[in-house]
Amino acid sequence: MRASNYDKHPFTAVNGNLWKGWENISEELMHCIQQKAQQGTCVCVVECYHGVHHEELEAGFALLKPALTIHTKDLFKSEEELKPMLQPNITDDCLFGFRAHFSYADFLDQDKVKAAQKQIADAKGLVLVYGHGAATVCPADVLIYADMPRWEIQLRARRHEINGLGVHNSEEAPSYQYKRGYFVDWIVCDNLKKTLLPVADYWLDTTISGQPKMIEGEILRKGLEKTAHRPFRVVPFFDPAPWGGQWMKEVCDLDRSRANFGWCFDCVPEENSLNLQVQGELFEMPANNLVFYQTRNLLGGPVEARFGQDFPIRFDFLDTMQGGNLSLQVHPTTQYIRDTFGIYYTQDESYYLLDAEEGATVFLGLKTGVNPDEMIDALNESQQTGKAFDANKYVNQWPAKKHDHYLIPGGTIHCSGAGAMVLEISSTPNIFTFKLWDWGRLGLDGRPRPINIGHGSKVIQWERQTEFTREHLINHVEPMGSGEGWREERTGLHENEFIETRRHWFTGKVAHHTNGGVNVLNVIEGEELIVESPTNAFEPFVVHYAETFIIPASVGEYTIRPYGTSEGKECGTIKAFVRFNA
Repeated sequence: MRASNYDKHPFTAVNGNLWKGWENISEELMHCIQQKAQQGTCVCVVECYHGVHHEELEAGFALLKPALTIHTKDLFKSEEELKPMLQPNITDDCLFGFRAHFSYADFLDQDKVKAAQKQIADAKGLVLVYGHGAATVCPADVLIYADMPRWEIQLRARRHEINGLGVHNSEEAPSYQYKRGYFVDWIVCDNLKKTLLPVADYWLDTTISGQPKMIEGEILRKGLEKTAHRPFRVVPFFDPAPWGGQWMKEVCDLDRSRANFGWCFDCVPEENSLNLQVQGELFEMPANNLVFYQTRNLLGGPVEARFGQDFPIRFDFLDTMQGGNLSLQVHPTTQYIRDTFGIYYTQDESYYLLDAEEGATVFLGLKTGVNPDEMIDALNESQQTGKAFDANKYVNQWPAKKHDHYLIPGGTIHCSGAGAMVLEISSTPNIFTFKLWDWGRLGLDGRPRPINIGHGSKVIQWERQTEFTREHLINHVEPMGSGEGWREERTGLHENEFIETRRHWFTGKVAHHTNGGVNVLNVIEGEELIVESPTNAFEPFVVHYAETFIIPASVGEYTIRPYGTSEGKECGTIKAFVRFNA
């Protein structure tokens, strides 16, 4: 196994001031408040993302000694009023809901808001308006945004530390809390955040409890603008799994004492963090801030026109090396995900094998002549009785080796077998996996993982059988070009999928161009590579084996070549971008 040089804490460096600790933060805010106070009155608004620790923040802002404090938690409608409003979106399903279109106006009691607005208008001195939806209550003289990355939200939910908007649900299962966030709360928070990113005076990072960091809004915006014009990486996060393996422990330098790591989200801006480095300190925030604030520069005009402020390409790792099979699963078709969950594109994907043990396999496509009713009956029997489902009777199991590429358009039954290190290249809607069979095992919580035969049976494309799979979905590699020291191949994806992938092998410099759309790449061979601008538009950017990196559309032309210990050796990258058919 190679030594690790995988960067777990990437950042964009930006010049500016950073205040760390509540005392320093309050001192800076008091200075700003004194400058902005008009006739002795100043309204300081603290808007919060879902998942912040309110007790810590409330105590921190109490150091400002406001004359009047308005807590927006006192302005929300009651839980009894909110429950029927939200139920059609939250649903009774343990995993899936329906995408909401609410704003804070739907959550707040407008009579209470008007009463608070009168209190604010009549007040003298410093007025502090704090909490979810605070920025919708009144104009701010000083506006502070307290942000929170989604991975930390998930960890806090697992520890039962946080509640949803307007409810006390901290004791619910983390999966229910995630579902509520995904389908309701995060949408409400994001829609307001988009309007505040251009105008906030300060941005607050409280990802690490008790260690708050604050930067000026202008520095945040400069950092995001700089990131949108250079190669960058988001902050990866890792998680164990019932089927998890051992490969990432070594390659990504993870805690060897943990039983396994199955997941790595290496490029999912909807879920990952983005780091700025300010005065030598890492300032963490959701990577989605970049998507919201620099949409056109990051995605490019054509991609923005199709996906709006969604980052449509996802790269993640699935490690089953010395592990087990993933669950046998299927993803929804586009029409099904729209009709059933309110999501407008589906999770088409592919498996690119970064590595594989001897005897590794991938389950993909149905066996020729499979009887749909018989297979669904067998799955239901397994679910109801615990009897083992004979996957090999119904599903193809293909030998898998390093650098194979398996294409998995929505509706195709699949899973990675044991002994594989999968780079999953897919579109972003990442919770819509319909598990059909989980090999009779329990989840990490000691309970059976949810099985979704009902949903799955409605989306399986039964014609995708052995010959179709072999011809259209396995190692569909086409030479695209070559030159001195390089060659390019197209490895997918399937014509039903909007993502195109290109693989480059090279010993020297390779020229690339974003062609007006965002590029996402992974280093599939080589210890170190360097990404450079032919016009010196950005500083040279070094990447390492297995790292995923993003080239914003605004970059245009760039080059990649072996670097350091990799100079003179053959290296490889795989690149994904949105395909627009003529």
